[in-house]
Amino acid sequence: MSSILRSFLLVGTATALLATGCSRKADQSTHEPVIQQPVATPLFQVDSATAGTITGTVHYLGKVPPRKAVDISEDPACVEAHKGKAYDESLPVDHGHLANAFVYISKGLEGKHFAVPSDNVVIDQKGCWFHPRVFGVQVNQTLQVTNSDPITHNIHPMAEANRAWNHSQGPGDPPLNRKFTKPEIMIPVKCNIHGWMHAYIGVVDHPYFAVSKDDGTFTIPNLPPGTYTLTVWTEKLGTQEQQITISPQQHAVADFTFKGK
Repeated sequence: MSSILRSFLLVGTATALLATGCSRKADQSTHEPVIQQPVATPLFQVDSATAGTITGTVHYLGKVPPRKAVDISEDPACVEAHKGKAYDESLPVDHGHLANAFVYISKGLEGKHFAVPSDNVVIDQKGCWFHPRVFGVQVNQTLQVTNSDPITHNIHPMAEANRAWNHSQGPGDPPLNRKFTKPEIMIPVKCNIHGWMHAYIGVVDHPYFAVSKDDGTFTIPNLPPGTYTLTVWTEKLGTQEQQITISPQQHAVADFTFKGK
């Protein structure tokens, strides 16, 4: 092979390699991975002109067992707060009406996403009890824990679907702010220092829940028309449910009756 031909082939090979390298660099620069930005989930807007309301009463049928005394003698401050006597509050019945029943829509809202309330739900440790004993909170809504007593308490939500946590809070300590990221019915709460202190938290992903009052009544307002399952949870008597259809602007009534064991 002549020196002229050899030189021509070397130059051609180098040119081809250079072109290939440039092409690869060009391909790499034009095919960089595109980072997808998360798409915000649209919030469901309730039409107030067609929204309905559910009201009802939780009844208790049967003889009410006598209230059991709670031994609080281990803490003088608790004895003083209750003037020496404290009673179990797990079955709050008054004239055939049941308080502290957690009422909520358990089916019928699938696919709808609701705004998280900006206001806090507060649970206070006062008089060596949790107040309120039964309450609800939306997913990612702030739960604020306070201690109004002159002694140290401990709040311990024993969650399963959510992360369980356990925190002591002394007198005068600042409020604790916590959130639950998943629905969970119901989360039991205890105080590791005072074993008689109990509470229950219903975590839902919508605003349609209520707790029955002392007279057993509850109200769930601003509910879009549809067919729903309404469920009632009680601390001692189990759960019940009803299917209910809400027409536009309807005021529906759903009563529940629990029989004493």
